[in-house]
This record gives sequence, structure tokens and C-alpha cells, in this order.
Amino acid sequence: MHRYIEKFKNYLTVEKNYSEHTVKNYEVDLRDFFSFLKNTELKDVNYLALRKYLGFLRAKEISKRSVARKLSSLRTFFRFLYRDGYIKSNPAVYIRTPKLDKKLPVFLDEANIIKLITAPSEKDFRGTRDRAILETLYSSGIRVSELTGIMTDRMDLISGVIKVLGKGKKERLAPIGEEAVSAIKKYMDARIDKSWGGKKSLFLNKRGTVLSQRSVRHIINRYITACSIREHISPHSLRHSFATHLLNRGADLRSVQELLGHKNLSTTQIYTHVSTERLKSVYDKAHPRA
Repeated sequence: MHRYIEKFKNYLTVEKNYSEHTVKNYEVDLRDFFSFLKNTELKDVNYLALRKYLGFLRAKEISKRSVARKLSSLRTFFRFLYRDGYIKSNPAVYIRTPKLDKKLPVFLDEANIIKLITAPSEKDFRGTRDRAILETLYSSGIRVSELTGIMTDRMDLISGVIKVLGKGKKERLAPIGEEAVSAIKKYMDARIDKSWGGKKSLFLNKRGTVLSQRSVRHIINRYITACSIREHISPHSLRHSFATHLLNRGADLRSVQELLGHKNLSTTQIYTHVSTERLKSVYDKAHPRA
């Protein structure tokens, strides 16, 4: 089974252009499945085996979202095997994905966003860097993974755009506002003071090496706690806030889709539900006969 998984990983990397992180997740899902099957040969894996695995996951009370992801991995795997002639039939064709509960994204209102972004003290390098990180994330709506990949030679601070590498290794231009540009310039000056002006990666840690995604999340969580902002807010909430605030102020859905780097409009449409909920809340509070 190992050689088929390796062939599949190569397909995901070379043909599908998936990130290393995504390929690793697929591999984990597949190894979990074949660990459940134990010594079953690939040719003997059928619809019934997949149904038994689903029952096993439900018995372990795995969340619907996790089950759906594992099923997606299996579907893609068996589709690949069938396409390339490694199996005579695809056992995953008739497996249905469990219906997922619609989960609205959590976001901050504009007052709390300003409170969070202005929390870092810009009296030292760390505070200046952290302010630039927060300004950039909210101004552009990019993911934390995209932020850590920003290179200094892929920024145009005069035009106010940065080139980011998104999911599937797809590049896109992300606009950034004046406040973010100003914060980045101040941070770049602080880098020069540390003789790090020639470093290609934009955001660096205290040792002058690339700041990891984990470190960025830790930084943001620290300021969320310091600001006493309500629970369930995560670093990704800055991205949710970016999209929600744009729609609330009249941006069209297609433009927000492009800014977020979403492949499908349906992914972006979740934010229209957030806006609708907000309007209903305002109506219920303000209308005399609501």
C-alpha cells in the first residue's frame, strides 16, 4: 500500500500543485484508513469496507467536518487509482458526505479591530513588527501562511500591493491600505537598525530568521488576551473581519472573492450570511414593531 500512497503524493504535488501541508494531511487520512483495514489488499477494498470505516469514525464520535475531510481524501485517492488503472472500479463513488452544520465565521467589530491592531507598543523592534503584522493581516485579508511567505522584493509600497503565494501555490496581488504601508515602512526601518535590511523574508523573529506561522498565531493570541477581547477569536478572525467589513460597507461579493483568493464563490458566500445576521440584529433592536 505504501507505494500507492507515494504515487498519490507525487500526483498531488506535481499535477495538482498542492502544498506540502495539504499533501501531508492526505497521507495521514489514508494511513488511518489502511490502518483500520489492517492487512486488506487494495483490490479487496470495496464499498462495504468504506461503510465500515464510516461506522468506525462515527463510533469514535469524530466530528462531521473531520469525517468529511477524510472522505474527501479517500475519494481523491481512489479516483486517482482508477484513472491510472491501478484498480478496476472505484469503491468511493457512491459514498455520501455527511451533511455539515453551517458554521458562521467569527469576526471582530470595527472598534475591537482598531483596539487589537493598535495594542502593540512601537517603542521597540518587537512591537513595531507586531503592529506591522496586525495591520497587514487586516488590511489585506491574507492568511497567516501567506503572511509568513511575503518577500521584500514582492512588495510595492508605492502602489500599495503585495504579491502573496496562496493555496495551491497560486500567486495573487493583495492590496494594502495606507495604515499598513506606514506600519511596514516603520518596521523596515527597524530591520535596518538591526542590520537585517538585506533579508529577503519580510517578517523575522528575534534571531533574524523567518517568523513561523505558529509564532505569528502566538503573537496575535497574546494581543487578543491583552485586549480582553471575547473568546473564540483566533488569528483567522482577522481575515473573517476583513471580508465582513468590506461587505458591510458595500463591496461586491466577486471582488471580496478575488481579494480573499477563494477559488469558488460559494466559499465567499458564507460572509453574506454574517452580514444578513447583523442586519437582522440591528432591525430587531431598532424597529418599534420588530
